[in-house]
Order: sequence, then C-alpha cells, then structure tokens
Amino acid sequence: MIIVMNTIKVKKGHGEEVAMRFQRSKGVDQQPGFVRMEVLFTEGLEEYDELKVSTTWENKAAFEGWVNSDNFKQAHASRSGAGGQSGAPQGESVMLGSKMTTHRVLVSRLAGADA
Repeated sequence: MIIVMNTIKVKKGHGEEVAMRFQRSKGVDQQPGFVRMEVLFTEGLEEYDELKVSTTWENKAAFEGWVNSDNFKQAHASRSGAGGQSGAPQGESVMLGSKMTTHRVLVSRLAGADA
C-alpha cells in the first residue's frame, strides 16, 4: 500500500475554500486501487495556508493509473484561482505551489487491534 501526499500552499485565507474543491470526487473514488482520500489543513501558519491531500492506494501502479486517466486530466485542467468568489480578483490564482511525495506504508494499526 502507498500514500501519496500532495502539500499545497495557497494564499492566506483561501485554504478552506480550496479544500472544498475536493468535496466532489471527480472520479478518483471509482479508480481501481483507490482506498481513501483525506484533505488536511495545517494549523498555526501565519504567512500562507497549507493543505495536505493524502490519497491511499493499493499500490503504485494503481496511483499511476489515476494520474494517466482522463478523469485526472479533467480534474486538474482548471487549477486556476478563486475567480473572485472570496476576495481574489477574477482569474487571479490563490495557488502558491505544491509538492507531491510518495510513501510506502510499512506499519498500520487500527483502533482496538490486538498487538
């Protein structure tokens, strides 16, 4: 199993707005090998907002299948800004950058599981 973490920096005050874009799955939940997605908001940052989009996959091939899918291309085609909905001028991007990392799951525990 792997976890792919996309750390996204956005202009201060726009983090929760950007996070809401992930409410609609855009097909990721139907992708073979997809396990789950979580969108995390980093607290306590002063200069910008930060999100961590964590997706869990059965294996790397499943994730690569998603990245090469038409659904992925459509979901990431319009990564532009807020479009004026919450203070950003029309067409101005609130995105400051992102970094993707891949992690192999070596240990996983569930609540109440015996040792």
